[in-house]
Amino acid sequence: MANPHHSVRWRDIVFATIVIGVAVLDQLTKVWIRHHLAVGQVLFDAGVFQIVRVQNTGAAFGIFKGIPYVFVAVEVIAFLAILYLVIFMRKRWSFLDLWTVRIGAALIMAGTVGNFIDRVFFAGHVTDFIDFKVWPVFNIADASAVVGSIILAAAILFQLRPEKKE
Repeated sequence: MANPHHSVRWRDIVFATIVIGVAVLDQLTKVWIRHHLAVGQVLFDAGVFQIVRVQNTGAAFGIFKGIPYVFVAVEVIAFLAILYLVIFMRKRWSFLDLWTVRIGAALIMAGTVGNFIDRVFFAGHVTDFIDFKVWPVFNIADASAVVGSIILAAAILFQLRPEKKE
């Protein structure tokens, strides 16, 4: 008989690996950009896509600029809320152990961690560099949070079904 705690531990390991892996990738790309490009400098431009260094004091995709330390507080709260849900509430709400929910939450947390690190160590600024020219410049952390939110929304919409009453 399989140990039910083994699959829970495995989900925790996958969750932590995604969070750490994406946050590290985000930070490595930002370090490279900060080291090689001045603010506003373009590394690569393919017409509809470019790599350009931007300093962002707002939230994802540049919204709500100029209040960076509010985002530090929001990021800490988001981090703690996701951690609380994933660790302590999964026994009460079993849907939190679905792989899609775990992956979505891990990607959101990774994005939160990546941008939190920038805000704390770079005077409230986040380094953005991916520009498709149809929406604001973003980074790996922003993309991770958005993809995680889409996965989480899809899991809620398509995997969670209300129980039928007999």
